[in-house]
Amino acid sequence: MIHQFWKAMAAFLMAVAVAVPAASANGFDAPGGPVLLTVSGKIAVTNVGDTAQFDMAMLEALDSRTIETTTIWTDGVQRFRGASLLALTTLLGIEDGVLRAAAVNDYSVEIPVSDAVEDGPIIAYELNGAPMSLRNKGPLWIVYPFDGNGAYRSEQIYTRSIWQLDRIEVVR
Repeated sequence: MIHQFWKAMAAFLMAVAVAVPAASANGFDAPGGPVLLTVSGKIAVTNVGDTAQFDMAMLEALDSRTIETTTIWTDGVQRFRGASLLALTTLLGIEDGVLRAAAVNDYSVEIPVSDAVEDGPIIAYELNGAPMSLRNKGPLWIVYPFDGNGAYRSEQIYTRSIWQLDRIEVVR
């Protein structure tokens, strides 16, 4: 009887050892902290069901950039730090379509995947060296380098700078 127990235990452990790498083969680790961003829709890489979920540590691990720029919502030059939108789309295998970005209050905007370029927008998680609270347009805010590229200073681009971001759905 003891022999059967250990035989069953060995079979169970072997099944777990095979299943865990298989689950990770199509994605990356699940978040260990509070989820700040959930990406769904037409994505090639997932980590929780059919979504990609990110906590702060995971966002910080993406290609982090700092943008110093003025905005139409703040006074003076602000320093934003965050994950490159290009790094996010690359990680998730997003090559085309539209990102429907939504805020905590369900406000949403559409951002073409073609905006995810080198030196383009970031998903900011810090403003002037500090995390952003929900009250202060955080915890996530899509910010374009408005001062670095005149093409970004347009009404169309301003509408894409969504704050209190908590989810993105890849559509079309």
